[in-house]
Amino acid sequence: MSEGLPEGRGVFCNRTLNLRAIKAIGYDMDYTLVDYHVEAWEQAAYERVRDRFVHRGWPVAHLKFDPDMVIRGLVVDTQLGNLVKANRFGFVKKATHGTRELTFEEGRTAYAREIVDLSEKRWVFLNTLFSLSEACLYVQLVDLLDEGKLEPDGPPINYNDLYELVRRAIDATHMEGELKAEIMADPGKFVVRDEEIALTLLDQKHAGKKLMLITNSEWFYTSAMMNYALEPYFAELKTSWRQLFDVVVVGARKPDFFKTRSPFFEVVTEDGLLRPVVTSLRPGAAYFGGSAGDVEKFLGLSGDEILYVGDHMWGDVHVTKSVLRWRTALILRELEQEVTALASFRDTERVLGALMAEKELLEAELSRTRLGLQRLAMGYGPKPAATREMLHPRVQSLRSRLLTLDAEIAPMAKAAGELANPRWGLLTRAGNDKSHLARQVERYADLYTSRVSNFLHVTPFEYLRSPRGSLPHDPSTPSGPPLDPALRTK
Repeated sequence: MSEGLPEGRGVFCNRTLNLRAIKAIGYDMDYTLVDYHVEAWEQAAYERVRDRFVHRGWPVAHLKFDPDMVIRGLVVDTQLGNLVKANRFGFVKKATHGTRELTFEEGRTAYAREIVDLSEKRWVFLNTLFSLSEACLYVQLVDLLDEGKLEPDGPPINYNDLYELVRRAIDATHMEGELKAEIMADPGKFVVRDEEIALTLLDQKHAGKKLMLITNSEWFYTSAMMNYALEPYFAELKTSWRQLFDVVVVGARKPDFFKTRSPFFEVVTEDGLLRPVVTSLRPGAAYFGGSAGDVEKFLGLSGDEILYVGDHMWGDVHVTKSVLRWRTALILRELEQEVTALASFRDTERVLGALMAEKELLEAELSRTRLGLQRLAMGYGPKPAATREMLHPRVQSLRSRLLTLDAEIAPMAKAAGELANPRWGLLTRAGNDKSHLARQVERYADLYTSRVSNFLHVTPFEYLRSPRGSLPHDPSTPSGPPLDPALRTK
């Protein structure tokens, strides 16, 4: 990472990647090349979907979008009407029913025998920031459903039916175009401009990389957003964003674009008129539909020669890695807030770590002392050096100290669980473990970073190396065996 660059602006590497070996770089648009004010965008989407249910006759006009209610990486349990945060193994660590947080016992009762498996239809993973308005409205509607206020005179609906209604309303809102028209009419309200993206793309282009834009958005919206977000900076550099991209694909239908075959149509006018492609693709032209296989054929490249950068865990990263074996980079915009929160907590984390280390030592001693008492009482095994009269007071002393430690640890542990978001905490953590989102990032994203312009600071010639992996028995981890003192200074 370049000197002076904030920690949250780094490019983080899960699998070693030599950027010199990358011949083509593809980009998603929304929340990737074009960044949005999340709260403004999601509130606009939320209000339009909510109003659909107002027209349906539901008493929802009073509902408001709450940006803290939901974070990316949570999972909707459409069977129980819950929102859950799972760890990397799929075990639920925290949950709400509707908007109400479940107690520990309620969560244990609901999920003691359940593991979140994203291959099951029951679970809906919140892959992208576009999911926030959908999930927020859903959990609020669960509350109203439980109160008997939805469809009181119609056939009963369950939590899964309710989710399907919300999902269809979201899809219809996007398809009808009114939301995008609102954004295009006032892009300054919704779009976050980043002047460094233009130079980042120019560096990559002049380093010999083929550049691609592959987005599900329609041509009229893509053109408007790219022009607003990037064209002023390209104009200063005496070029245009259109001149930089060897391939522009709109209406791509990701993830199907990466998995199936479909014909290309060329965009031949600025208002989006299409004509079928009967020969091969042309450099610099814009296309609708198509498939990744034909793009590979046009570029003469495939597999690990191509890097694809996007914000959608499933549609941009998972599928390209699993199906095409492209190299992948995930844009995780919230990473900057997450790293800042971790940095602000660093001093407390050290104190918490020291207290937890003391707690572990005392718990181990308490366990050994109790075992000694047990052996004395039952008359088996080697006798402890101490007598029963000596061991009983030690047990009480250890328990007393542990209670004191727990009282000191509890508020710090609670604060650690509320970093970045008071309800759900960090995106990448679930309790003391990695979150389900972190596991997905680790498994499918070769790189992850908070914004495209962070690549400006690693250059197109960088050799990005992943850190050495660790396991619980490694000496580099807190629970691993101690290092040989002779090695500590090496």
